[in-house]
Amino acid sequence: MATIEEALSIIRRGAEEILLEEELIAKLKEGRPLRVKAGFDPTAPDLHLGHTVLLNKMRQLQDLGHEIMFLIGDFTGMIGDPSGKNETRPPLTREQVNENALTYQKQVFKVLDPGKTRIMFNSQWGDKLSAVDLIKLAATHTVARMLERDDFHKRFTSEQPIAIHEFLYPLLQGYDSVAMQADIELGGTDQKFNLLMGRELQKHAGQKPQIIITLPLLPGLDGIKKMSKSLGNYIGIDESADQIFGKVMSISDETMWLWFELVSFRSMDEIKKLRDDVNNGMNPRDVKFLLGEELAARFHSPEAARQARESFIAQFQKGQMPDDMPEITISVGSNGMPIANLIKNVGLSDSTSEAIRLVQQGAVRVDGEKISDRNLLLQGKKTIILQVGKRRFAKVTLE
Repeated sequence: MATIEEALSIIRRGAEEILLEEELIAKLKEGRPLRVKAGFDPTAPDLHLGHTVLLNKMRQLQDLGHEIMFLIGDFTGMIGDPSGKNETRPPLTREQVNENALTYQKQVFKVLDPGKTRIMFNSQWGDKLSAVDLIKLAATHTVARMLERDDFHKRFTSEQPIAIHEFLYPLLQGYDSVAMQADIELGGTDQKFNLLMGRELQKHAGQKPQIIITLPLLPGLDGIKKMSKSLGNYIGIDESADQIFGKVMSISDETMWLWFELVSFRSMDEIKKLRDDVNNGMNPRDVKFLLGEELAARFHSPEAARQARESFIAQFQKGQMPDDMPEITISVGSNGMPIANLIKNVGLSDSTSEAIRLVQQGAVRVDGEKISDRNLLLQGKKTIILQVGKRRFAKVTLE
C-alpha cells in the first residue's frame, strides 16, 4: 500500500489542477477505496492517444486501490457536449450512441484493468428523470452562471446562438456525480466548468463534494494544437504498431518530453535521467525510440513493438536519419496538396514530373510507409517525415 505522500506524488503527476487538494488528503486519510469517476461521451467511435491521458490517470488510481467508474454518456451523448464549440451540435441518435459505446468498451481495456473497472451508462438514471426533475435541476443555477463558461460567453458576446438544451449538458454531467456518489472526478482542462458543476450539485444533494482533477490536453503530432481526429494530428490506439511507432518518431523533441510526462508509464525519475542523458550528448532520437516502443507495446505487444522499431530502423537506413534533416512548414490549404507537389515544394525533387516518377518507382515514403498513389492528397494539420530515395529526408509540418 502506498503512503499518502506516495499516492499524492502519483496523483499530482501531469495534473493541471487538484481542487481541492486538502479535501483529497482528508479523503485519502479515510483509508477506503475512493469512487473515481470519468465520463466519456460516445460521440465518435474511436479513442486516440489524447484520451489516454485521462485513462492513464485512472489506471494509476486503480493501481492505488481505488474504485474506477468509467462512465459512458449514452444519455448526455444525445445532447452533445458544447465544450469548446462555437456552434450548436447536432444530437446523436440512441442507435449511434450505443454503437459508439460498444467500440469504447473494447478499447479502454488496453489501459484499464477490466477486472477492476465498472463500466456505467448514465441512461441508467437519466432515462428516469421526469420533466419536473429536469426543471428542478435547471432551477439550481442561473443563466448568468452558465454564461460564465468561456465558450458560452464567447458565443453570447458574438451573438451566436446558444440553444437552451445546451445549458442542460453541464447540469446533467454534474448530476451524474450525484447519482454515482463520486469522490473524485477526472477531466480535461476544457471540462473544468462541468466538473465544478458536479461539486455544486452534490452539495445541493447533501453529499460531500467531489475532488476535481483536471489534466492537460495532449498536443498532437504538430506539437501545437490539441490531438484531434478532425485535425488529423492524432495516433489512434487501434492503429498498427508500425503506425504508432512511426508517428511517435515524427514529433518534435520538445513535444516528446511532454508526451513522456502525460502518456508514458515511466517514473519521473527515469524521465529526468533521460533528459540529463540528452543534455550530455545522447541523441534525442534514441530516447524517442523508447517512447515509441512503450506505446506500441501497450496497445499491441512487446514483440510487435520490437518489430516496429526494427522495421522503422530498416526503412530509415539503420537509424541513420540525418541529424541535419531540414524542417519545413508548408501551407496545403483546405483542399490539401498532391504528394508530388509537396515533394517538389520542399526541395526533394527538381520538378513535379520527377516527383511523380519517384512515386511510381516506389521511392517515396511518408512516416516510413511506401506511397504508390501519385494522386495522394496530403491534408490536415500535422507533421510528417518525408523520404525520397535512400538519402533525402525532410520533416514537414502541414498547415
